[in-house]
Amino acid sequence: MTSEIENFIRRLPKAELHLHLEGTILPTTLVELSARHDGRALTLREAEALYQFRDFTGFIEAFKAVTRRLRDPEDYELAAWRMMQRLAAQGVVHAEVYISVGVIYMWRKHDPACFEPIFAGLERARERAARELNLSLYWIFDAVRHFSVAEAERVFRKAAEMRAAYPSVIAIGLGGDERLAGSAAFHALYTNAAQAGLRLTNHAGETTGPEAIWEALAIGSERIGHALSAIQDPVLIEELKQRNIAMEMNPSSNVRTGVCASFTGHPLRRCFDRGLLVTINSDDPAFFASDLANEYLLAHTQQGFSGDELRQLAANSIRASFLPEAAKANWLDRIETTVA
Repeated sequence: MTSEIENFIRRLPKAELHLHLEGTILPTTLVELSARHDGRALTLREAEALYQFRDFTGFIEAFKAVTRRLRDPEDYELAAWRMMQRLAAQGVVHAEVYISVGVIYMWRKHDPACFEPIFAGLERARERAARELNLSLYWIFDAVRHFSVAEAERVFRKAAEMRAAYPSVIAIGLGGDERLAGSAAFHALYTNAAQAGLRLTNHAGETTGPEAIWEALAIGSERIGHALSAIQDPVLIEELKQRNIAMEMNPSSNVRTGVCASFTGHPLRRCFDRGLLVTINSDDPAFFASDLANEYLLAHTQQGFSGDELRQLAANSIRASFLPEAAKANWLDRIETTVA
């Protein structure tokens, strides 16, 4: 039996802004994918074991093991549709989802013809979700920073090309291991992406200090993924506040990868109390055993967010989204009238 606060959270219209498609694949779906492609299919126990890790490096290796089994357009369509069903069930009305295009290119030996069929499968799922679930969704093409600038350029060029034909391609991102590559080398690519009409996101300050966030801002990033270490730098906090930079925070993700000791100690509350544009997200919910609705619930139980403050988090998610202003206004009105 669900509690009143859980019911409120599920009724609350909200957006998920930091979500990796590949990180939504549950062990049960991984077993199905393995049966399609592996000589010997994974058992459910073996699949579940892949999701057990102790630190950020272990997470990266687990992520690779899952994405290697995404091969055909039908695989991507299946993964995307199941992700969208779960989002709608949580009261998510809009999502902006990262696709690891850099990984797709690397594992397919940079075949320029490999991506369009995959994207067609993703679009079939997105269009179905719009019809059947009333869920809107945008795609963010994510490059892997430690694969090199040249590899990122391939991803960003494809995003610009497809943006012209698909309004659902909204932004570019820069994920991967910050410890191996910062943001400065990608400045020209971000400038070109903005000129092509793409919005700019960037993972920064997850496994690195506040200097990585400053670097991400310097190349034009509009939203910062994780931004965990921002709290260490009071000047940076004021800069983020003055520029109204959205922070895509992912508490359970940070706890599970070992970069934050506990949900209670996560800087979510401190950043929120300082008036920053904080959003809460699930990142890779299948890996971290916590979806967006549960992140809101944990914000309530572990950090004392009231119903009104949860409503503010939901409003922040809409304001920080790349939705048109009219759509934002509609959802903000709906949030305001959702009864706690």
